[in-house]
Amino acid sequence: MKIQLKLLLSIGMLFGIFTIISAKNKSLEQGNPQERLIRIDYNQVTGAFNTMYKECVGAGRANEGLRADWQEQLATARKACGFKYIRMHGLLDDDMGVYKMGRNGEPEYNYQYIDVLYDYLLSIGMKPFVELGFMPSALASGDKTIFWYRGNVTPPKDYAKWAELIRHLVLHFTQRYGADEVKTWYFEVWNEPNLYNGFWTGSQADYFKLYKYTAEAIKSVNKDYRVGGPATAGAAWVPDMIDYCYRNQVPLDFISTHSYGVNQGYLDQYGNTGTVLSKDPKSVSGDIIKTRQQISESPMPHLQLHYTEWSSSYTPSDPIHDSYHEAAYILEKIKQTGDAANSMSYWTFTDIFEEAGPRFRPFHGGFGLMNYEGIKKPAFYAYDYLNKLGKTELADKDSSSWACRDDKGGIQVLFWNYTYTLPDSTNDQQYYIRNLPSKPAGKVKVELTDVPEGTYCLELYQIGYHVNDAYTTYLEMGKPNQLTRQEVAAIKQIDNGSPVRKEIVQVSAGGTFSRELNMRQNDVYLVTLKKVN
Repeated sequence: MKIQLKLLLSIGMLFGIFTIISAKNKSLEQGNPQERLIRIDYNQVTGAFNTMYKECVGAGRANEGLRADWQEQLATARKACGFKYIRMHGLLDDDMGVYKMGRNGEPEYNYQYIDVLYDYLLSIGMKPFVELGFMPSALASGDKTIFWYRGNVTPPKDYAKWAELIRHLVLHFTQRYGADEVKTWYFEVWNEPNLYNGFWTGSQADYFKLYKYTAEAIKSVNKDYRVGGPATAGAAWVPDMIDYCYRNQVPLDFISTHSYGVNQGYLDQYGNTGTVLSKDPKSVSGDIIKTRQQISESPMPHLQLHYTEWSSSYTPSDPIHDSYHEAAYILEKIKQTGDAANSMSYWTFTDIFEEAGPRFRPFHGGFGLMNYEGIKKPAFYAYDYLNKLGKTELADKDSSSWACRDDKGGIQVLFWNYTYTLPDSTNDQQYYIRNLPSKPAGKVKVELTDVPEGTYCLELYQIGYHVNDAYTTYLEMGKPNQLTRQEVAAIKQIDNGSPVRKEIVQVSAGGTFSRELNMRQNDVYLVTLKKVN
């Protein structure tokens, strides 16, 4: 049965994608007749396109970054999605071998694993967004740990020795990579210290003390190095953080915090609380806009704002991460945020992520844009298609689209439908594990005016149910607990992100181009016109 299904899927990929899309669109014509118009004037420029969404992306922990498959996936994400920085936990964990006490009580430092990891990041054109944590056991004041890999979450037993570790580490970075390079990095102090007995056993005052010692140690190496926090869950402590640093003249270059779009539970690594996607249309983006306002109204109104974690859900056991719904969700939240943040770091780029230990299914609701085997999820293609947009943004009154042009005369329009479909009294773990056919959402007409006369190659890309939808493909394979190499290859071939339609079009004098498409709930479309010489 599996072999027959794979064969049918492969045939559909090789010979029938256009027919399949056309058939779906034909059926949608019988649905909602409402038409949505996206009208774009080629000459109405709003300015440089804001790409804060690809400034940074998240990863689980530093030690995972020593794996060959992790590095291969990061290189793929960097190339396709354009991510610039990467942030991860556990840089100072014992499994990175950074710190121990010598026979006479003197500190010993070792950066060989960090060097391997950071050398690799720089080799592929990425930079570290350095999260400083967790506590080396030799410095820890207690034995409280978190996650399968046992990151120590207690304050240092000696803050001066912690500060000396940070100073020594940053000096090492300076000597190895040069001050000009390290000036481009960000240093973030700890992770989610407001989750008491989760990521931090101390008080808020204890965290501020840790921050002060850390920031001053970093600035002692170079005053131009950037440091910030509080890296809190749920957009917490921002006014408190600014007030503390302002009153005590503690260095603070940026605010960082986190937001996720689900209700109930926290630190829910196994998804046991039954997370529920929030109905609030401004979830996540509302937090970001509010935080920007808090900064603007503070004594330090020009601080940068980095959301160093965000996603639909904060558990790596939420099947919405695998679903085609996630692609439209990502685009909706980024669009709503506008220019309120300097970066929104999606959590995470890969399912090679071991907070709950190694996972036992190829699709388990992991955070990643890709699964263990490097299969690209719909969420991956949301970032891939964003990265295909040109550098110049065009005026666009539609609230769920962007239009851009590039310096070669090409035009791109990315648009989507985001629809909340989770039934009442149903949680994510019950709903998004299903095969979920999408309903019609009307027609969309894309109309471009004042387009320069000429010949163009039209490419149409799509994400949605059964289109670049690896999870549904997996479900229809029978949900195997492990995928064979042939099954992995089949899914990658079927859901490969390539255009679903290509054609040559002629734009005559007067410069008008239009296309009408049938939209389904949570579909994503990218229309590109490339000038043909």
